[in-house]
Amino acid sequence: MADPQSRVAPAEPSAGRPAKAPGKRSRRKTWLLGGLALLLVMCGAGTAIGTYYVDSVPPPDELVLPESTTLYYADGKTPMAKLGTENRTIVPYDQMNDAVKQAIVAAEDRTFWTNEGIDFKGVLRAAWNNVTGGDRQGASTITQQYARIAADLQGVTYSRKLREAVMAWKLADKHSKEEILGFYLNTVPFGRGAYGIEAAAQAFFGKTARKDASRANQLTLAEAAVLAAMVKQPEANPDDPEGQPGYDPTRNDKARQNSIERWRYIRDGMVALGYLTAAEASNLAYPDTVRDYDPRAGQSGLGGPTGLVVNHVLSELRGTEPFKDRPFDYVRNGGFRIVTTVDKRAQDAAEAAANIHGEKAPDAVRGQPKNWQSALVAVEPGSGRVLAYYGGNDGSGADYAGWYIDDEGNAAGFGQHPPGSSFKVYDLAEALRQDISPKQTFDSPATKEFPASGRTRDSAAGPIRNSGSADCQPDCALWEATVASLNTTYFALTEQLGVAAVIDMARKAGVESMWANEKDKPEPVRVDLRETSGKDAAPRFSTEVGIGQYGITVQDHANGMATFAAGGKRAEAHFVRSVSKGDEELYKEQLKQTDVGLDEEQSKQLNWTLRRVAAAKVPDWDAAGKTGTWQAGKSTTQNLHAWMVGYTGAMSAAVWLGTTDGKPLRTKDGSYDVFGASHPGKIWQQFMTEAAKAMKLNPDDYRFAEPKFPQETPSAPPSAATTAPSPTRTPEPTDAPEPTPSVEPTREPEPTRTPRPTGSPRPTAPVTPPPN
Repeated sequence: MADPQSRVAPAEPSAGRPAKAPGKRSRRKTWLLGGLALLLVMCGAGTAIGTYYVDSVPPPDELVLPESTTLYYADGKTPMAKLGTENRTIVPYDQMNDAVKQAIVAAEDRTFWTNEGIDFKGVLRAAWNNVTGGDRQGASTITQQYARIAADLQGVTYSRKLREAVMAWKLADKHSKEEILGFYLNTVPFGRGAYGIEAAAQAFFGKTARKDASRANQLTLAEAAVLAAMVKQPEANPDDPEGQPGYDPTRNDKARQNSIERWRYIRDGMVALGYLTAAEASNLAYPDTVRDYDPRAGQSGLGGPTGLVVNHVLSELRGTEPFKDRPFDYVRNGGFRIVTTVDKRAQDAAEAAANIHGEKAPDAVRGQPKNWQSALVAVEPGSGRVLAYYGGNDGSGADYAGWYIDDEGNAAGFGQHPPGSSFKVYDLAEALRQDISPKQTFDSPATKEFPASGRTRDSAAGPIRNSGSADCQPDCALWEATVASLNTTYFALTEQLGVAAVIDMARKAGVESMWANEKDKPEPVRVDLRETSGKDAAPRFSTEVGIGQYGITVQDHANGMATFAAGGKRAEAHFVRSVSKGDEELYKEQLKQTDVGLDEEQSKQLNWTLRRVAAAKVPDWDAAGKTGTWQAGKSTTQNLHAWMVGYTGAMSAAVWLGTTDGKPLRTKDGSYDVFGASHPGKIWQQFMTEAAKAMKLNPDDYRFAEPKFPQETPSAPPSAATTAPSPTRTPEPTDAPEPTPSVEPTREPEPTRTPRPTGSPRPTAPVTPPPN
C-alpha cells in the first residue's frame, strides 16, 4: 500500500468550493454584515462596528510575538541571558507540505474551504450569551481564530467574539483562503513556546514543515496530526496543570491520552474530507517520536557562570509582589526586560580571577588540582547591588557562592562553608560597638582553657590553641591579635561579648543565614537570621561561632564586608535593578539602609585595624580585609576551606577556596600549605585591582579617614607602631600560614557537608526552606 502522505488529496479540493457569481457572493456578505451590525447595536457593542473601518488585521510577518525575557547587565544595554522559548520561522504557504494543511483543517475547521470565514451561528450564540451573561465561546473558524490571535498580539483589549467576527469579515474580504490558512499556520501557538507550524515541527519532532526538504526530514501526516491536536490547548492550565495538562504527550499520562484521542479525531476528519481513505487511516499509527520537552531549549547565557546569576534573579523575583505565586514559565516567557545589578566589567574580572582552571587566574592558583573550586561575590557598599557573582563555571551545576529558591520552591545551591578566622570581623565590629578599643590588650597565650565554654584539657575537644604565634604574646592588643589571627584572644573576646551579640552583629551586617549542627541530623540546618534574632539563635550555636565554625555563604560574607565599607550602613544584597515590559516598569529595586550600630569613630577604627592585615593590599587603594581557614577533619596541618574577604570604599568582595570532593586542599606540588593569604588572597587582590581598573574607579574618591582613638590618654598617643606594624611585631605575611581554629571533633566539617563535583547534577542545599 502506498504511503498516505504520498497520495493525499490537495489541501484545497479542486471541486470543493461552491461556485458563486461574484455579485451574488458580494450581496450575501453585505446582507450578513448588515445583520451582524444590527446585532452588535442591539447588544450594546456598537463600538465594534467602528473598528471594522479602523482595525487592521496584519499578516504574520507584521505581528509582534510575545518576546522571550531578556536579562541585561547593569548598563541596561548588554544582554546577559535570554530566557523563554518563543520562536517562529515563517514558511510561505506554497512551500508547506500538504500534511500540515490537511491536519489543521481537519482539526479546527472542516468547512474552511467553503465557509464565509465566520461561524454566524456561533456569533449569534456568543452575542446572546453576552446579553444574558452566559459563557463566552472561543472563535470557531480558522479565519476567526487568526483574527483573535492577531488582536491578542496587538494588545487589543476588546477581543470578544463579536469583534473577532468583524475582524474576520475584513480578513476574508481582503485575502484568499490560501493566504488565510498560511497566516494561521505561521502564527497559531502550539506550545513549548513555538508559534507557527515550522517552530512546532522543530520543537516536537526535530523536523520541518517545508515540502522541499527530504522525505526523512519532513513532517509525516501522523506527526502533523499530533501538532494539530496541540492547538486546542497549547499549554497546561497553570491553575490545574495535572488535571488539565493539555495535549503535549510528554507532559503526563493524561496529556498523552488527550493527544491520542484528539489525534484519532483528526485522522477521522481527514477521512471525512477525502484526504485519506478508510483503509489508509486504519493503517496510520500514532507516532511515539515526540521529543522530550527541554524548557531551556532556545535559551542562551545559561551555561556559564552567569547562569547562576539567572537562578538568583528568578529566585529574587519570586519574592516580589508582581511575580509572587506565578506559574513556572511566567517570567521566562513573559517578554520581560530585566536589568540586573551585575556590572559586566566586574563580572569579567571575577570570572578571570576566580576560574582557577582558566588562563587568567593568578599564578598561585592557576593549574592547581582539578578538585579545587573557588567562589567570589562582589557587592557595592551602600546599595547592596551584587556587582559580580562567580559560584562556579557551570550555570546549571553546583552553586558554591550562595543558595536560592528554584522553580519548584526548593532551596538549591551549595554556597555555605565554615568561614574560619574571616568571621572574626564580626567579633571585632561588635567589640568596637561595645567600646572595646583595638588597642586594648588581651591575654593571648598559645593555648588557653575556657571552662565556661567546655574547652579544658579534660574535655574531648581540649583547650583553644593558636596555630601560629605573634611577637606580642602573651599579651596582645586586639589589633595585633586580629592581624595574627589568634584564636585564644578571639575565643575570650566572644565569651566576653556573648554569642548572641556576635551573631547579632553578623546578622545586622548582612549574614542572613548560618548553618547549625543538630543532633540526629546528618546535614547542618539553615538558621534564617532574617527571621531570628541573635538572642533566639544563640542556643543553637556555641562560643566557637566567634572563630568561624558555622557555615555561611560567600554572598552573605561579601554583603557583610560591604556594610563595613559603607560605615556600618547595611543594604540588602540583591540582583535585580528593574523589570519592565514595553513602556511599563513593573518592578524597581528598593534601596534602603539599616544601621549596625557603629558610630563614625568606631567604623574608622574597624577600617584601621583590618587595613593592617597584609593580604588586604590593593595597589593605590585604601583596603581592609581578613583571611580565614577551616581545617580538614581533625587535622591541624590540612585545610578544607580557605577565605579572603575585604573591601575598599567602592567595592567589597569575598573569596572562598575549597574542593569539589571534600578532600583537603593540596597543591599540585603535594603541599598542604594552603591558607587564606596564600591562595584566596591572590584571587581577591587580582579581582579588586582589575575590577577597579575596568570600572574606571578613582581611589582618591574612596579614602578611609583616620580614627582619633578618643579612649587613649595623652600619655599613650597613637605611635608609629600602632599606625603600622613594627618590625618586631609583623602581621602575617601574604603567603604565611594562617592559624587554623581548634574545634570540637563533633563540630568539625564532615565529608557529607562538602560541595559536590561541579559536573554533577545540581545539588539541593542542606537548608530548610525560608517562610513563603
